Amino acid sequence: MTAPIELDELEGELKAALSEKIPTGAFDLCLTCGTCTGGCPASELFDMDPRKLVRLLVLGLDEEVKQTPWSWVCTMCARCLKQCPMSIDIPRLVYHLRQSWPRDKRPKGIRGSCDQHIRAGNAMGVPTDDFVWTVEDVAEEIRASQPRFKDLKATVDRKGAYMAINQNSREPVTEPDELGPLWKILHIVGADWTYPSVMWAGENYCLFLADDEGWRYILEEFVHHIDHNLGCRQVVNTE
Repeated sequence: MTAPIELDELEGELKAALSEKIPTGAFDLCLTCGTCTGGCPASELFDMDPRKLVRLLVLGLDEEVKQTPWSWVCTMCARCLKQCPMSIDIPRLVYHLRQSWPRDKRPKGIRGSCDQHIRAGNAMGVPTDDFVWTVEDVAEEIRASQPRFKDLKATVDRKGAYMAINQNSREPVTEPDELGPLWKILHIVGADWTYPSVMWAGENYCLFLADDEGWRYILEEFVHHIDHNLGCRQVVNTE
């Protein structure tokens, strides 16, 4: 009679390494029930899904796990983790798989947006002066054309404002008119708010690139500006 296969016999170096980095990963507890896959928006892309990814890892198929581009289409939305009966942390698994890729081999678009954010304070690479000019110009147009909002204020770096609000950096560049609806809501409810000029973009592609250093730098610069220069009491992330 053939002896049963023990999981220890199949364990690859990758699972052992990831288990150290993710103590709560619990990869060996996978029931192969497919609950994670049922709600996954990236399921079946690149012939992969969360259940299959975990099974490949558990079975020691390290190269298949490390080389699959599926790690880059996972949204890390955590639906799989929320629904998993064994609480297997697939989003964190994906994050560490992304980190295992050499930086210059990670997707060019995400990498470029991360680098732009570090350099310019936003993923689109918009100069700060251009952002400030756009905010002022759109606000002036609203005040001039819509009497109900003749007193509307949209400011950048107004010290002492109660809230600091960040912004998707694509809108000032490609759809500046889309800035207005949020401002109008804030005006109607009497919100006391301002944009920061430092790291003002709401998105952070360094997170999706699994670039810990870049992600941390963006957040630290943003928080320091809010705390030490503006003195805002709350931050609202529009993303």
